[in-house]
Amino acid sequence: MTNEAATATSPAEAAPAPEPIPHGLGVSLPPADTRAKTEGTFPYAADLWAEGLLWAAVLRSPHAHARIVSIDTSHAREMPGVRAVVTHEDVPGSALHGRGTADRPVFASEVVRHHGEPIAAVAADHPDTARMAAAAVIVEYEVLDPVVDPELAFEAESLHPDGNLIRHIPLHHGDPSAAGEVVVEGQYRIGRADPAPIGAEAGLAVPRPDGGVELYLASTDPHSDRDTAAACFGLTPDRVKIVVTGVPGATADREDQGFQLPLGLLALRTGCPVKLTATREESFLGHAHRHPTLLRYRHHADAEGRLVKVEAQILLDAGAYADTSAEALAAAVSFACGPYVVPNAFIEGWAVRTNNPPSGHVRGEGAMQVCAAYEAQMDKLAKKLGVDPAELRLRNVMATGDVLPTGQTVTCPAPVAELLQAVQEFPLPPLPKDTPEEDWLLPGGPEGAGEPGAVRRGVGYGLGMVHMLGAEGADEVSTATVKVLDGVATVLCAAVETGQGFTTLARQIVQETLGVDEVHVAPVDTDQPPAGASCHGRHTWVSGGAVERAAKMVRTQLLQPLAHKFGMSTELLQITDGKITSYDGVLSTTVAEELHGKELWATAQCRPHPTEPLDASGQGDAFVGLAFCAVRAVVDVDIELGSVRVVELAVAQDVGRILNPAQLTARIEAGVTQGVGIALTENLRTPRGLVRHPDLTGYALPTALDAPDIRIVKLVEERDVVAPFGAKAASAVPVVTSPAAIASAVRAATGRPVNRLPIRPQAAVVTGQ
Repeated sequence: MTNEAATATSPAEAAPAPEPIPHGLGVSLPPADTRAKTEGTFPYAADLWAEGLLWAAVLRSPHAHARIVSIDTSHAREMPGVRAVVTHEDVPGSALHGRGTADRPVFASEVVRHHGEPIAAVAADHPDTARMAAAAVIVEYEVLDPVVDPELAFEAESLHPDGNLIRHIPLHHGDPSAAGEVVVEGQYRIGRADPAPIGAEAGLAVPRPDGGVELYLASTDPHSDRDTAAACFGLTPDRVKIVVTGVPGATADREDQGFQLPLGLLALRTGCPVKLTATREESFLGHAHRHPTLLRYRHHADAEGRLVKVEAQILLDAGAYADTSAEALAAAVSFACGPYVVPNAFIEGWAVRTNNPPSGHVRGEGAMQVCAAYEAQMDKLAKKLGVDPAELRLRNVMATGDVLPTGQTVTCPAPVAELLQAVQEFPLPPLPKDTPEEDWLLPGGPEGAGEPGAVRRGVGYGLGMVHMLGAEGADEVSTATVKVLDGVATVLCAAVETGQGFTTLARQIVQETLGVDEVHVAPVDTDQPPAGASCHGRHTWVSGGAVERAAKMVRTQLLQPLAHKFGMSTELLQITDGKITSYDGVLSTTVAEELHGKELWATAQCRPHPTEPLDASGQGDAFVGLAFCAVRAVVDVDIELGSVRVVELAVAQDVGRILNPAQLTARIEAGVTQGVGIALTENLRTPRGLVRHPDLTGYALPTALDAPDIRIVKLVEERDVVAPFGAKAASAVPVVTSPAAIASAVRAATGRPVNRLPIRPQAAVVTGQ
């Protein structure tokens, strides 16, 4: 052997071993599916396939309001390749379904109540055949005048057997005769926003030999969807199984039940697997949107700017069906005063049916709409008093121990003043160069028609709050199982990964608790115990809590034999960096050695403390916990064209505890960017109830080019003692707060009132300059 060869193979010269990947809570453990999603090999619902597959298509109403005179399916049934056509007559079980209230038909039978409502569904051997057959179903309509103004819904003829009023909440808190020395009023409108998931709805239904059916869907609440499907199919829940496939992100309820149910009916009717992949137009027509809202406010304050009383009227347009409008209204009314101390509050809230597209759960529902309004009121009050807007807010912010207008005491950490001061003190971005030779971004983009001399800069603030978990007595419970075999752990929990990072968190919890490196999270289906919906940060709290409890039970099983052998309790043993040691150093072994050849498992539940419904006066302990956020927006506005560019958003957020820094940063940045769209571009237009331009050309989502510099200036880690790990929900509150801050900055730049979101160009034009 030559000296060169010996040197090359010498152990002393071998490459150093790679650094171990950090694990456990508090580190930025990457998601397990990152590589698959990056390479395009991650299996989404649209990628599913089965032998003997049929394709489905749905016929939807072209009218917002019409009476159905007749439905003729004969031409569709006679087409070659068509295997089944189903209408309302073919629903064997319950004809109604719905997220919060079962008031929506699977297929319209007598009346069409919104544009895009399903009338019939077809299964055929080719997707083009299915679409042509759906178009061949002849429906005779008697077109009716739609009710599209929610204010007219109170006096209009009933649009639904349950009436037009879904819920009314009168909130009375304090002295109605109280009055302030300074009063400001305003009326505000929030437009209809669409969750616009990047991946449109898709699913596969496979009939079972026992007469049941399996649905492969990107569901965010599989057990609820299973129970609804079973009721409509006329089956017991054990004969319907939902398998959750890859979810391509979700900021709202995915896979609307009106999409799932025709799919399952066709599979049961044909005895064959059936696949349905929605077009973008069908996606816009089929799923729920953010509630358009009309808000009227009157704020009373003393001469120093401290709030005395808030009066408000809030009207949510629920669209044709109730969905989760009752819950959205409760959030809107409860948070109508914002994170401020208000001794007297009198809020009236209504949610009504119209012939507009249905509204439902979208991230920050209710809270986002009122945040835009009460922050506009705070700007008006500051202007009238001649006080700096940030200073006025600081004089009124709430803290732990204060009382909400619902009468509930804020027991969780509420560092609102600290958040606002953090963004207020953060250095402002530099002003752009005034000389035309310098390249700097103008509102409207580098190819826009703007002139530097017409640009005004504005700085604005927003304070927002959201509730965590369900509210008003919702039974929030989740179940998880942790199994360990030969040192490899597996988590079974029906919490759906929607991009919020639950599967990564579950791995971190088990790594932290048991000291094992390899942790897998099993795919979700309804054979597992329920974990509830993926919203309001509930899986971080409830499902994460269940995983932690199950892991701790396995930890006890692991340590008990050692504790017994050495005559000590398990509390005197600790697991750190894969090693088990005792307090006195007598015992030192590795987790891997003690788990070798063993199988341990445990199942646990997590259920937070109960809440209660709001009473007839809007009072009650309705919420488990709260999260807060402060945003400072810096914008440039072309006051001649009305175009707006968001230069920077500085964010400070109340997070409880940072469990995964990278994921937390990503969730906040994504939420803030979503807020930019709500503030400036996203508006689903529905003249006379008809969705105009239901595509991503007509509906303008913010892109990477629209995203401003986002500065996360402070994350307050004050743990909520009643929450597992002390962590709080992170995604919704920046969505709620950033639109209000952007509107505030546009007001500062233009001096215009800006009372509507999204901000239209004419609202930012300043004349006479």
